[in-house]
Amino acid sequence: MSDNAGTIGRQAAVIAAASGLIISAGLPAQAAEAQREASALSDVASTAAPTVVAPEQAQVDFERPAVASVAAPVVEQVQTQSTVTETLSQKVAGLLDGSSVAGSSLAAIAYTGIGSPYVWGGTTPSGWDCSGFTQWVHAQAGISIPRVQAWSVMTQTATPAPGDLVVQNGGAHVGIYVGNGMMISALNPSQGTLLHAVNATGSSVFYTLN
Repeated sequence: MSDNAGTIGRQAAVIAAASGLIISAGLPAQAAEAQREASALSDVASTAAPTVVAPEQAQVDFERPAVASVAAPVVEQVQTQSTVTETLSQKVAGLLDGSSVAGSSLAAIAYTGIGSPYVWGGTTPSGWDCSGFTQWVHAQAGISIPRVQAWSVMTQTATPAPGDLVVQNGGAHVGIYVGNGMMISALNPSQGTLLHAVNATGSSVFYTLN
């Protein structure tokens, strides 16, 4: 009996000793792990934030872009219809002052009509057709001719002189001869009254005042 008790006691001591060893062996391992985690957290907390250094003087450029300016266009005053008529009348008066009303004076008067618009049936500088223009030229010189078929009161000539009437294409178009193979006529709505070559607008017959 005593031998069994001793044996049991020794077994208990061995178990207890073994348990103690196990416990004492586990505790240092857990403490070491906790210490390592605390040390890692401390290292993270102590890590310094990156330093951002700004320059002492920051330069900001507010320079405006160069802009090229263009001058506004000059608006020319448009002459009224009455102003155009008055201006041409003044030119004609100067041409007739102290000069003959025939020949070269008619050619000079015709020049004052250059630039006037073409208007079918018109008879004034504000707008005329070819026969209205030739009638106006003669009227400024004090000569009355029919508006249509004006050549009926004139004489045909083979040697035209400045101021003679040019009849073209069988009477379809008329103008004033100004010499050197040139004439002035109210040609059409797109070109108006202009100086042009006689042979540029068809066959021609010339008439002079009786």
